[in-house]
Amino acid sequence: MTASQSTPTTSPGTAEADRPVIAFLGTGRMGGPMAANLASAGFPVRAWNRTSSHTATATAQGAAVAATPAEAVEGAAVVITMLADGPATDQVLSGTDGFARTRAPGLIWAQMGTIGLEWTTRLARTAGENDIAYTDAPVSGSQGPAEAGDLVILASGPDEARDALTPAFDVLGRDTFWLGPAGNGTRAKLVFNSWLADLTEATAENLAFAHRLGLDPAAVVDVLQSTPLGSPYAVQKARAMLAGDFAPAFALKHAIKDAELAVQAAQASGARLELTNALIPRWHTTADEGHAEEDLAAVYATA
Repeated sequence: MTASQSTPTTSPGTAEADRPVIAFLGTGRMGGPMAANLASAGFPVRAWNRTSSHTATATAQGAAVAATPAEAVEGAAVVITMLADGPATDQVLSGTDGFARTRAPGLIWAQMGTIGLEWTTRLARTAGENDIAYTDAPVSGSQGPAEAGDLVILASGPDEARDALTPAFDVLGRDTFWLGPAGNGTRAKLVFNSWLADLTEATAENLAFAHRLGLDPAAVVDVLQSTPLGSPYAVQKARAMLAGDFAPAFALKHAIKDAELAVQAAQASGARLELTNALIPRWHTTADEGHAEEDLAAVYATA
């Protein structure tokens, strides 16, 4: 797999011809600010969410609200999905009001949620059967980067979709990496999901370890920040853990789902993710103790 990178080339002053009508399906914690950023940049956006009140962030920037996925996509050139999992994404594609039933010719679909390899393969096949150009483009980043348009997009799919999607991706992220055929974006995201889970668990465990040794964990983090081990993510999560700040940027329940998807893909490929596999039961326990909707930093509460 060879990655090619594109950097932002558009701005709010870009010609209208570069702004296709975009149907944005799934305007939750991540999708809401993403759709809002597209609308703010001048794209005609039709937003849909199962809970209609969650479209408010996008509509405040000028997005229109559709009653169904099919209504959102009718006449659109691009559809972006940002939903919680594979079944929810399949429903907006193939359900009673799914967009496979009512759509514009030549529709390009950017699937940007984290849904795992099995669902990526299934949805790509269904898209092909309906003459929909499927681009697999999950993102690296949580709510803050989504709001700031600072996501990293792991895109993969047909070459003909790249030019059409680049103006929108330039608004949504600071970097887009094109990784080859559809499915490679999800493969890369699974690797990063496992990496993130392991780093978060190591941070929580070692803060607890420092405390039990009689050290001041905050002082340990100060030292950590001055060493090569002190990645910005580890330091930021460590400080949030010590402050008990579990406001959800990336909800623990979603982090568990993503870690499980990584383990499933590893098992299917013959790889071993011993660290990620080992942390999942404890994370489930933390979620069951009332932390499921909180940020994954809440795993410190049970470390």
